[in-house]
Amino acid sequence: MSDIRIATAEDQVLLDKEAKYCSYGDTVHYIEPPRIFSRCEGSYVWDTEDQAYLDLQMWYSAVNFGYANPRLNNALKKQIDTLPQIASQYLHKGKIELSEMIAVDAKNKFGLDGRVHFNVGGSQSIEDSLKVVRNASNGKSLMFAFEGGYHGRTLGASSITSSFRYRRRYGHFGERANFIPFPYHFRGPKGMTKEEYGSHCVQQFARLFETEYNGVWDPKTNQCEYAAFYVEPIQGTGGYVIPPMNFYRELKHVLDQHGILMVSDEIQMGFYRTGKLWSIEHFDVQPDVIVFGKALTNGLNPLGGIWAREELINPKVFPPGSTHSTFASNPLGTAVGLEMFKMTSEVDYGAMVMAKGKYFLEGLQDLQKRFPIIGDVDGLGLALRCEICGPDGFTPDKATLDYMVEEGMKGDMLVDGQKLGLILDVGGYYKNVITLAPSLEISYPEIDLGLKLLEQLLVRATKR
Repeated sequence: MSDIRIATAEDQVLLDKEAKYCSYGDTVHYIEPPRIFSRCEGSYVWDTEDQAYLDLQMWYSAVNFGYANPRLNNALKKQIDTLPQIASQYLHKGKIELSEMIAVDAKNKFGLDGRVHFNVGGSQSIEDSLKVVRNASNGKSLMFAFEGGYHGRTLGASSITSSFRYRRRYGHFGERANFIPFPYHFRGPKGMTKEEYGSHCVQQFARLFETEYNGVWDPKTNQCEYAAFYVEPIQGTGGYVIPPMNFYRELKHVLDQHGILMVSDEIQMGFYRTGKLWSIEHFDVQPDVIVFGKALTNGLNPLGGIWAREELINPKVFPPGSTHSTFASNPLGTAVGLEMFKMTSEVDYGAMVMAKGKYFLEGLQDLQKRFPIIGDVDGLGLALRCEICGPDGFTPDKATLDYMVEEGMKGDMLVDGQKLGLILDVGGYYKNVITLAPSLEISYPEIDLGLKLLEQLLVRATKR
Protein backbone atom coordinates (compact mmCIF):
# COMPACT_ATOMS: atom_id res chain seq x y z
CA MET A 1 0.00 0.00 0.00
CA SER A 2 1.22 3.47 -0.84
CA ASP A 3 1.45 6.40 1.49
CA ILE A 4 -0.93 9.36 1.34
CA ARG A 5 -0.74 10.89 -2.09
CA ILE A 6 0.70 14.39 -2.35
CA ALA A 7 -0.63 16.87 -4.88
CA THR A 8 1.77 17.96 -7.59
CA ALA A 9 3.08 21.51 -7.45
CA GLU A 10 0.83 22.51 -10.38
CA ASP A 11 -2.23 20.94 -8.78
CA GLN A 12 -1.43 22.54 -5.45
CA VAL A 13 -1.46 26.00 -7.03
CA LEU A 14 -4.99 25.29 -8.32
CA LEU A 15 -6.11 23.84 -4.99
CA ASP A 16 -4.84 26.94 -3.18
CA LYS A 17 -6.87 29.11 -5.58
CA GLU A 18 -9.92 26.92 -5.02
CA ALA A 19 -9.55 27.31 -1.27
CA LYS A 20 -9.57 31.10 -1.66
CA TYR A 21 -12.03 31.76 -4.49
CA CYS A 22 -14.50 28.87 -4.76
CA SER A 23 -17.60 28.36 -2.67
CA TYR A 24 -17.51 25.04 -0.90
CA GLY A 25 -21.31 25.01 -0.92
CA ASP A 26 -21.54 23.49 -4.39
CA THR A 27 -19.07 20.64 -4.00
CA VAL A 28 -17.93 17.82 -1.74
CA HIS A 29 -14.35 16.63 -1.44
CA TYR A 30 -14.46 12.91 -0.70
CA ILE A 31 -10.68 12.58 -0.53
CA GLU A 32 -7.78 14.82 0.40
CA PRO A 33 -6.16 16.19 -1.58
CA PRO A 34 -8.90 16.23 -4.22
CA ARG A 35 -7.94 14.97 -7.67
CA ILE A 36 -7.93 17.35 -10.60
CA PHE A 37 -8.86 15.64 -13.86
CA SER A 38 -7.74 16.53 -17.35
CA ARG A 39 -9.47 14.17 -19.83
CA CYS A 40 -11.95 11.33 -20.16
CA GLU A 41 -13.00 8.63 -22.60
CA GLY A 42 -15.27 5.61 -22.39
CA SER A 43 -15.19 4.23 -18.84
CA TYR A 44 -12.01 6.11 -17.83
CA VAL A 45 -10.87 9.49 -16.57
CA TRP A 46 -7.27 10.70 -16.30
CA ASP A 47 -5.84 13.10 -13.77
CA THR A 48 -3.23 15.80 -14.44
CA GLU A 49 -0.44 13.22 -14.00
CA ASP A 50 -2.09 11.12 -16.73
CA GLN A 51 -3.03 8.42 -14.24
CA ALA A 52 -6.04 6.43 -15.45
CA TYR A 53 -9.03 5.62 -13.24
CA LEU A 54 -11.77 3.16 -14.12
CA ASP A 55 -15.03 4.95 -13.28
CA LEU A 56 -17.84 2.79 -11.92
CA GLN A 57 -20.18 5.64 -11.02
CA MET A 58 -20.16 7.73 -14.24
CA TRP A 59 -21.00 11.11 -12.77
CA TYR A 60 -23.86 9.74 -10.64
CA SER A 61 -25.33 7.93 -13.66
CA ALA A 62 -25.35 11.07 -15.83
CA VAL A 63 -22.93 9.60 -18.37
CA ASN A 64 -24.76 6.37 -19.13
CA PHE A 65 -23.29 6.09 -22.61
CA GLY A 66 -19.63 6.57 -21.77
CA TYR A 67 -17.38 9.60 -21.55
CA ALA A 68 -16.85 11.49 -24.79
CA ASN A 69 -19.26 9.24 -26.66
CA PRO A 70 -18.37 10.09 -30.29
CA ARG A 71 -21.89 9.89 -31.65
CA LEU A 72 -23.43 12.09 -28.97
CA ASN A 73 -20.49 14.51 -29.03
CA ASN A 74 -20.90 14.88 -32.80
CA ALA A 75 -24.61 15.62 -32.41
CA LEU A 76 -23.67 18.49 -30.12
CA LYS A 77 -20.99 19.77 -32.51
CA LYS A 78 -23.39 19.65 -35.44
CA GLN A 79 -26.01 21.62 -33.53
CA ILE A 80 -23.43 24.25 -32.58
CA ASP A 81 -22.88 24.88 -36.27
CA THR A 82 -26.59 25.24 -37.09
CA LEU A 83 -28.81 26.53 -34.27
CA PRO A 84 -26.76 26.67 -31.06
CA GLN A 85 -28.99 29.19 -29.26
CA ILE A 86 -32.58 30.32 -29.25
CA ALA A 87 -34.72 31.79 -26.48
CA SER A 88 -37.01 29.27 -24.82
CA GLN A 89 -40.15 31.17 -25.84
CA TYR A 90 -39.38 30.37 -29.48
CA LEU A 91 -39.85 26.99 -31.08
CA HIS A 92 -37.27 24.77 -32.72
CA LYS A 93 -37.48 21.34 -34.26
CA GLY A 94 -35.49 19.56 -31.56
CA LYS A 95 -37.86 20.48 -28.73
CA ILE A 96 -40.93 19.31 -30.62
CA GLU A 97 -39.45 16.04 -31.87
CA LEU A 98 -37.91 15.10 -28.52
CA SER A 99 -41.21 15.79 -26.77
CA GLU A 100 -43.01 13.64 -29.32
CA MET A 101 -40.54 10.80 -28.86
CA ILE A 102 -41.00 10.71 -25.09
CA ALA A 103 -44.78 11.18 -25.20
CA VAL A 104 -45.37 8.52 -27.87
CA ASP A 105 -43.19 6.07 -25.95
CA ALA A 106 -45.24 6.70 -22.80
CA LYS A 107 -48.47 6.22 -24.73
CA ASN A 108 -47.24 2.88 -26.06
CA LYS A 109 -46.08 1.68 -22.65
CA PHE A 110 -48.66 3.08 -20.27
CA GLY A 111 -51.64 3.68 -22.55
CA LEU A 112 -51.79 7.31 -21.45
CA ASP A 113 -51.76 10.55 -23.39
CA GLY A 114 -49.36 13.10 -21.98
CA ARG A 115 -47.06 16.03 -22.63
CA VAL A 116 -43.40 16.84 -22.04
CA HIS A 117 -42.14 19.92 -20.24
CA PHE A 118 -38.43 20.82 -20.10
CA ASN A 119 -36.14 22.54 -17.62
CA VAL A 120 -32.39 22.73 -17.03
CA GLY A 121 -31.83 19.77 -14.71
CA GLY A 122 -33.20 17.23 -12.28
CA SER A 123 -33.88 19.38 -9.21
CA GLN A 124 -35.47 22.11 -11.33
CA SER A 125 -37.69 19.51 -13.00
CA ILE A 126 -38.73 18.21 -9.58
CA GLU A 127 -39.77 21.79 -8.79
CA ASP A 128 -41.86 21.89 -11.98
CA SER A 129 -43.50 18.58 -11.08
CA LEU A 130 -44.42 20.00 -7.67
CA LYS A 131 -46.20 22.83 -9.44
CA VAL A 132 -48.07 20.36 -11.63
CA VAL A 133 -49.28 18.21 -8.73
CA ARG A 134 -50.12 21.18 -6.51
CA ASN A 135 -52.09 22.73 -9.36
CA ALA A 136 -53.94 19.46 -9.96
CA SER A 137 -54.80 19.08 -6.27
CA ASN A 138 -56.08 22.62 -5.64
CA GLY A 139 -52.89 23.75 -3.96
CA LYS A 140 -52.10 20.86 -1.62
CA SER A 141 -48.49 21.19 -0.48
CA LEU A 142 -48.10 17.93 1.46
CA MET A 143 -46.43 14.97 -0.26
CA PHE A 144 -45.57 11.41 0.59
CA ALA A 145 -42.00 10.30 -0.04
CA PHE A 146 -39.76 7.46 1.08
CA GLU A 147 -37.23 7.13 3.83
CA GLY A 148 -33.93 7.00 1.99
CA GLY A 149 -35.34 8.95 -0.93
CA TYR A 150 -33.43 11.75 -2.66
CA HIS A 151 -35.01 14.24 -5.05
CA GLY A 152 -32.60 17.17 -5.14
CA ARG A 153 -31.33 20.13 -3.13
CA THR A 154 -33.40 23.07 -4.32
CA LEU A 155 -35.77 24.29 -1.62
CA GLY A 156 -38.79 22.35 -2.81
CA ALA A 157 -36.87 19.21 -3.75
CA SER A 158 -35.03 19.09 -0.42
CA SER A 159 -38.36 19.29 1.39
CA ILE A 160 -39.33 15.91 -0.06
CA THR A 161 -35.85 14.41 0.42
CA SER A 162 -35.62 12.38 3.60
CA SER A 163 -32.25 13.72 4.80
CA PHE A 164 -32.91 16.56 7.24
CA ARG A 165 -29.33 17.78 6.83
CA TYR A 166 -30.21 19.10 3.34
CA ARG A 167 -32.77 21.53 4.77
CA ARG A 168 -31.61 22.00 8.38
CA ARG A 169 -30.31 25.52 7.83
CA TYR A 170 -32.99 26.65 5.37
CA GLY A 171 -36.33 25.45 6.70
CA HIS A 172 -39.17 24.44 4.42
CA PHE A 173 -40.45 26.21 1.37
CA GLY A 174 -44.08 25.26 0.89
CA GLU A 175 -43.77 21.50 0.53
CA ARG A 176 -43.58 19.10 3.44
CA ALA A 177 -43.29 15.32 3.24
CA ASN A 178 -44.47 12.36 5.27
CA PHE A 179 -41.63 9.87 4.89
CA ILE A 180 -42.79 6.27 4.50
CA PRO A 181 -40.55 3.21 5.06
CA PHE A 182 -39.12 1.70 1.86
CA PRO A 183 -39.00 -2.12 1.51
CA TYR A 184 -35.28 -2.42 2.21
CA HIS A 185 -35.37 -6.19 2.64
CA PHE A 186 -31.76 -6.68 3.76
CA ARG A 187 -32.46 -4.47 6.80
CA GLY A 188 -36.13 -5.37 7.21
CA PRO A 189 -37.78 -7.74 9.72
CA LYS A 190 -36.48 -11.27 9.63
CA GLY A 191 -38.71 -14.14 8.61
CA MET A 192 -40.33 -12.45 5.61
CA THR A 193 -39.59 -13.04 1.97
CA LYS A 194 -38.81 -9.98 -0.10
CA GLU A 195 -42.33 -10.03 -1.59
CA GLU A 196 -43.95 -10.49 1.81
CA TYR A 197 -42.02 -7.53 3.16
CA GLY A 198 -43.12 -5.42 0.19
CA SER A 199 -46.76 -6.25 0.91
CA HIS A 200 -46.21 -5.56 4.59
CA CYS A 201 -44.88 -2.06 3.82
CA VAL A 202 -47.91 -1.34 1.62
CA GLN A 203 -50.26 -2.57 4.33
CA GLN A 204 -48.62 -0.28 6.88
CA PHE A 205 -49.06 2.65 4.50
CA ALA A 206 -52.70 1.72 3.85
CA ARG A 207 -53.37 1.92 7.61
CA LEU A 208 -53.14 5.70 7.30
CA PHE A 209 -56.49 5.59 5.51
CA GLU A 210 -58.36 3.31 7.94
CA THR A 211 -59.85 6.14 9.99
CA GLU A 212 -59.76 9.90 10.03
CA TYR A 213 -57.72 9.74 13.23
CA ASN A 214 -54.72 8.29 11.43
CA GLY A 215 -54.18 11.81 10.24
CA VAL A 216 -54.23 12.00 6.44
CA TRP A 217 -57.77 11.27 5.24
CA ASP A 218 -61.27 12.69 5.56
CA PRO A 219 -63.73 9.79 5.08
CA LYS A 220 -66.72 12.15 4.79
CA THR A 221 -65.35 13.68 1.59
CA ASN A 222 -62.95 10.83 0.66
CA GLN A 223 -60.17 13.39 0.39
CA CYS A 224 -56.53 12.96 1.34
CA GLU A 225 -54.47 15.85 2.67
CA TYR A 226 -51.53 14.75 0.49
CA ALA A 227 -51.24 15.50 -3.22
CA ALA A 228 -48.73 12.95 -4.48
CA PHE A 229 -46.31 10.20 -3.59
CA TYR A 230 -42.78 10.84 -4.89
CA VAL A 231 -40.98 7.58 -5.58
CA GLU A 232 -37.59 6.59 -6.86
CA PRO A 233 -38.45 3.14 -8.26
CA ILE A 234 -34.89 2.11 -7.40
CA GLN A 235 -33.51 4.24 -4.61
CA GLY A 236 -30.41 6.15 -5.74
CA THR A 237 -28.57 7.99 -2.99
CA GLY A 238 -30.34 5.66 -0.57
CA GLY A 239 -28.08 2.86 -1.78
CA TYR A 240 -29.56 1.41 -4.99
CA VAL A 241 -32.16 -0.45 -2.95
CA ILE A 242 -34.30 -2.59 -5.24
CA PRO A 243 -37.83 -3.29 -4.00
CA PRO A 244 -39.80 -6.49 -4.67
CA MET A 245 -41.62 -6.63 -7.99
CA ASN A 246 -45.06 -6.66 -6.32
CA PHE A 247 -44.46 -3.50 -4.30
CA TYR A 248 -45.39 -0.64 -6.62
CA ARG A 249 -48.37 -2.43 -8.10
CA GLU A 250 -49.84 -2.83 -4.59
CA LEU A 251 -48.85 0.70 -3.58
CA LYS A 252 -50.43 2.23 -6.69
CA HIS A 253 -53.71 0.47 -5.88
CA VAL A 254 -53.82 2.31 -2.53
CA LEU A 255 -52.89 5.63 -4.14
CA ASP A 256 -55.57 5.34 -6.82
CA GLN A 257 -58.20 4.56 -4.18
CA HIS A 258 -57.52 7.90 -2.52
CA GLY A 259 -56.73 10.17 -5.47
CA ILE A 260 -53.02 10.48 -4.77
CA LEU A 261 -50.73 10.95 -7.77
CA MET A 262 -47.62 8.81 -8.29
CA VAL A 263 -44.57 10.79 -9.40
CA SER A 264 -41.72 8.58 -10.63
CA ASP A 265 -38.33 10.23 -10.16
CA GLU A 266 -36.20 8.72 -12.94
CA ILE A 267 -33.40 11.27 -12.75
CA GLN A 268 -30.79 8.72 -11.72
CA MET A 269 -32.32 5.47 -12.98
CA GLY A 270 -33.75 6.61 -16.30
CA PHE A 271 -32.40 6.05 -19.82
CA TYR A 272 -31.66 2.32 -19.59
CA ARG A 273 -29.70 2.28 -16.33
CA THR A 274 -31.92 -0.62 -15.19
CA GLY A 275 -32.43 -2.14 -18.65
CA LYS A 276 -35.59 -0.11 -19.36
CA LEU A 277 -36.01 3.47 -20.52
CA TRP A 278 -37.74 4.14 -17.19
CA SER A 279 -37.12 1.99 -14.13
CA ILE A 280 -40.82 2.14 -13.20
CA GLU A 281 -41.50 -0.05 -16.25
CA HIS A 282 -40.26 -3.10 -14.33
CA PHE A 283 -43.18 -2.87 -11.90
CA ASP A 284 -46.32 -2.97 -14.09
CA VAL A 285 -47.83 0.35 -12.99
CA GLN A 286 -48.89 3.56 -14.72
CA PRO A 287 -47.19 6.64 -13.23
CA ASP A 288 -48.98 9.98 -13.35
CA VAL A 289 -45.79 12.03 -13.73
CA ILE A 290 -42.24 11.06 -14.72
CA VAL A 291 -39.29 13.32 -13.88
CA PHE A 292 -36.05 12.89 -15.83
CA GLY A 293 -32.62 14.49 -16.28
CA LYS A 294 -28.95 13.48 -16.13
CA ALA A 295 -28.36 10.89 -18.88
CA LEU A 296 -30.84 12.44 -21.33
CA THR A 297 -27.85 14.32 -22.74
CA ASN A 298 -25.13 11.98 -21.42
CA GLY A 299 -23.98 14.81 -19.17
CA LEU A 300 -23.17 17.08 -22.12
CA ASN A 301 -25.90 19.62 -21.36
CA PRO A 302 -27.99 20.36 -18.25
CA LEU A 303 -31.39 19.37 -19.64
CA GLY A 304 -34.17 17.65 -17.74
CA GLY A 305 -37.91 17.63 -17.73
CA ILE A 306 -41.16 15.94 -16.91
CA TRP A 307 -43.78 13.88 -18.69
CA ALA A 308 -47.26 14.19 -17.20
CA ARG A 309 -50.68 12.83 -18.02
CA GLU A 310 -52.74 15.01 -20.35
CA GLU A 311 -55.29 15.80 -17.63
CA LEU A 312 -52.55 17.28 -15.44
CA ILE A 313 -50.58 19.33 -17.95
CA ASN A 314 -52.76 20.32 -20.92
CA PRO A 315 -52.74 24.08 -21.65
CA LYS A 316 -56.19 24.64 -20.10
CA VAL A 317 -55.06 23.48 -16.66
CA PHE A 318 -51.32 24.30 -16.88
CA PRO A 319 -51.18 27.36 -19.12
CA PRO A 320 -48.20 29.14 -20.72
CA GLY A 321 -45.88 30.71 -18.15
CA SER A 322 -46.67 28.21 -15.38
CA THR A 323 -42.89 27.75 -15.14
CA HIS A 324 -40.01 29.28 -17.04
CA SER A 325 -36.27 28.98 -17.46
CA THR A 326 -34.15 30.92 -19.92
CA PHE A 327 -32.33 27.76 -20.95
CA ALA A 328 -35.19 25.25 -20.86
CA SER A 329 -35.51 23.09 -24.02
CA ASN A 330 -32.32 24.63 -25.41
CA PRO A 331 -31.38 23.29 -28.87
CA LEU A 332 -28.00 21.90 -27.85
CA GLY A 333 -29.57 19.70 -25.19
CA THR A 334 -32.52 18.55 -27.27
CA ALA A 335 -30.20 17.67 -30.18
CA VAL A 336 -28.17 15.33 -27.96
CA GLY A 337 -31.34 13.90 -26.41
CA LEU A 338 -32.75 13.10 -29.84
CA GLU A 339 -29.51 11.43 -30.92
CA MET A 340 -29.50 9.39 -27.70
CA PHE A 341 -32.98 8.09 -28.49
CA LYS A 342 -31.99 7.28 -32.07
CA MET A 343 -28.86 5.49 -30.88
CA THR A 344 -30.71 3.38 -28.32
CA SER A 345 -33.40 2.45 -30.86
CA GLU A 346 -30.83 0.83 -33.15
CA VAL A 347 -29.55 -1.65 -30.58
CA ASP A 348 -31.53 -3.64 -28.02
CA TYR A 349 -30.18 -1.68 -25.07
CA GLY A 350 -32.54 -3.42 -22.69
CA ALA A 351 -31.18 -6.88 -23.47
CA MET A 352 -27.59 -5.62 -23.56
CA VAL A 353 -27.82 -3.88 -20.18
CA MET A 354 -29.58 -6.81 -18.52
CA ALA A 355 -26.93 -9.25 -19.79
CA LYS A 356 -24.03 -7.09 -18.61
CA GLY A 357 -25.77 -6.45 -15.30
CA LYS A 358 -26.29 -10.18 -14.73
CA TYR A 359 -22.60 -10.82 -15.45
CA PHE A 360 -21.47 -8.01 -13.12
CA LEU A 361 -23.84 -9.14 -10.36
CA GLU A 362 -22.53 -12.71 -10.57
CA GLY A 363 -19.02 -11.31 -10.08
CA LEU A 364 -20.16 -9.35 -7.03
CA GLN A 365 -21.85 -12.46 -5.63
CA ASP A 366 -18.56 -14.33 -6.01
CA LEU A 367 -16.77 -11.58 -4.07
CA GLN A 368 -19.49 -11.76 -1.41
CA LYS A 369 -18.78 -15.47 -0.89
CA ARG A 370 -15.10 -14.74 -0.34
CA PHE A 371 -15.31 -11.56 1.74
CA PRO A 372 -17.52 -11.65 4.85
CA ILE A 373 -17.57 -7.84 5.04
CA ILE A 374 -19.88 -7.79 2.00
CA GLY A 375 -23.28 -8.03 3.62
CA ASP A 376 -25.52 -7.66 0.59
CA VAL A 377 -25.26 -7.42 -3.17
CA ASP A 378 -28.13 -6.81 -5.56
CA GLY A 379 -28.75 -5.30 -8.94
CA LEU A 380 -31.21 -4.50 -11.68
CA GLY A 381 -29.54 -3.98 -15.03
CA LEU A 382 -26.41 -1.92 -14.44
CA ALA A 383 -27.66 -0.38 -11.20
CA LEU A 384 -25.78 -2.51 -8.68
CA ARG A 385 -25.12 -2.37 -4.95
CA CYS A 386 -22.47 -3.83 -2.65
CA GLU A 387 -23.07 -3.20 1.06
CA ILE A 388 -19.96 -3.10 3.24
CA CYS A 389 -20.46 -4.34 6.80
CA GLY A 390 -18.55 -5.46 9.83
CA PRO A 391 -17.24 -9.01 10.27
CA ASP A 392 -20.79 -10.16 11.09
CA GLY A 393 -21.88 -9.29 7.55
CA PHE A 394 -24.66 -6.99 8.79
CA THR A 395 -23.46 -4.12 10.99
CA PRO A 396 -22.93 -1.07 8.73
CA ASP A 397 -19.26 -0.16 8.32
CA LYS A 398 -18.90 3.30 6.83
CA ALA A 399 -15.28 3.64 7.91
CA THR A 400 -14.16 0.62 5.90
CA LEU A 401 -15.92 1.84 2.77
CA ASP A 402 -14.42 5.32 3.19
CA TYR A 403 -11.02 3.63 3.36
CA MET A 404 -11.72 1.66 0.18
CA VAL A 405 -12.79 4.80 -1.69
CA GLU A 406 -9.59 6.61 -0.66
CA GLU A 407 -7.44 3.62 -1.62
CA GLY A 408 -9.13 3.42 -5.00
CA MET A 409 -8.31 7.04 -5.68
CA LYS A 410 -4.60 6.56 -5.03
CA GLY A 411 -4.23 5.16 -8.53
CA ASP A 412 -1.66 2.59 -7.44
CA MET A 413 -3.36 -0.76 -8.05
CA LEU A 414 -1.75 -3.13 -10.53
CA VAL A 415 -3.66 -5.42 -12.90
CA ASP A 416 -1.67 -7.23 -15.59
CA GLY A 417 1.13 -4.72 -15.21
CA GLN A 418 -1.14 -1.68 -15.64
CA LYS A 419 -1.37 0.86 -12.81
CA LEU A 420 -4.94 2.01 -12.24
CA GLY A 421 -7.26 3.82 -9.89
CA LEU A 422 -10.91 3.04 -9.27
CA ILE A 423 -13.71 5.57 -8.83
CA LEU A 424 -16.52 4.41 -6.57
CA ASP A 425 -19.62 6.17 -5.29
CA VAL A 426 -20.89 5.91 -1.73
CA GLY A 427 -24.56 5.72 -0.85
CA GLY A 428 -26.95 4.06 1.51
CA TYR A 429 -28.78 4.93 4.70
CA TYR A 430 -25.55 4.38 6.65
CA LYS A 431 -23.16 5.52 3.87
CA ASN A 432 -21.77 2.00 3.68
CA VAL A 433 -22.97 0.98 0.21
CA ILE A 434 -20.96 1.00 -2.99
CA THR A 435 -23.47 2.16 -5.59
CA LEU A 436 -22.24 0.94 -8.94
CA ALA A 437 -23.41 2.75 -12.08
CA PRO A 438 -20.88 1.84 -14.80
CA SER A 439 -21.18 3.02 -18.36
CA LEU A 440 -23.82 1.06 -20.26
CA GLU A 441 -21.15 0.76 -22.94
CA ILE A 442 -18.74 -0.96 -20.53
CA SER A 443 -17.12 -4.03 -22.06
CA TYR A 444 -17.02 -7.45 -20.43
CA PRO A 445 -13.21 -7.20 -20.02
CA GLU A 446 -13.75 -3.85 -18.26
CA ILE A 447 -16.30 -5.49 -15.94
CA ASP A 448 -13.71 -8.15 -15.15
CA LEU A 449 -11.16 -5.40 -14.53
CA GLY A 450 -13.53 -3.58 -12.21
CA LEU A 451 -14.11 -6.77 -10.22
CA LYS A 452 -10.35 -7.35 -9.93
CA LEU A 453 -9.82 -3.81 -8.68
CA LEU A 454 -12.67 -4.20 -6.18
CA GLU A 455 -11.07 -7.41 -4.98
CA GLN A 456 -7.79 -5.61 -4.38
CA LEU A 457 -9.57 -2.95 -2.34
CA LEU A 458 -11.36 -5.61 -0.30
CA VAL A 459 -8.05 -7.34 0.39
CA ARG A 460 -6.53 -4.05 1.55
CA ALA A 461 -9.56 -3.34 3.74
CA THR A 462 -9.49 -6.71 5.47
CA LYS A 463 -5.70 -6.60 6.05
CA ARG A 464 -5.39 -3.05 7.37
